[in-house]
Amino acid sequence: MNSIIFTAAARLLVALLLVFSVFMLLRGHNLPGGGFIGGLLGAVGFIVYSLACGPKEAKAALRCSPEALAMVGLGIALAAGLVSVFFGDPFFTGQWYWVGGDSYETAAFSVNSVLVFDIGVYLVVLGGILSLTFAFEEET
Repeated sequence: MNSIIFTAAARLLVALLLVFSVFMLLRGHNLPGGGFIGGLLGAVGFIVYSLACGPKEAKAALRCSPEALAMVGLGIALAAGLVSVFFGDPFFTGQWYWVGGDSYETAAFSVNSVLVFDIGVYLVVLGGILSLTFAFEEET
């Protein structure tokens, strides 16, 4: 597409969609959101940019291949599942480490394997959707 208005608006829209996708990712496990929805929103941002500027420029903006992104995400998600095995729990059982306290009420924040799993899902969805979209756009 050769519309200057669409190209300029797409750059702003991509930034907003990526920020909102990270918000949805971090909102995650206990509220609506998480890795899947965040990954879809991030992919929509890059798809809009690809429609405005072309798939080659969208791939350059992504800075890595979408297939590699999906593979790294799958590895992160599997690693998050393996954390529970080291603590003697079943595979993919959520593990929490409370920083600055011993419970949700007293801790400053928590580090958990559920967020790491959601980050992996985010990357898998983002990479998978973008690899399909770029393949379809390059065919035409």
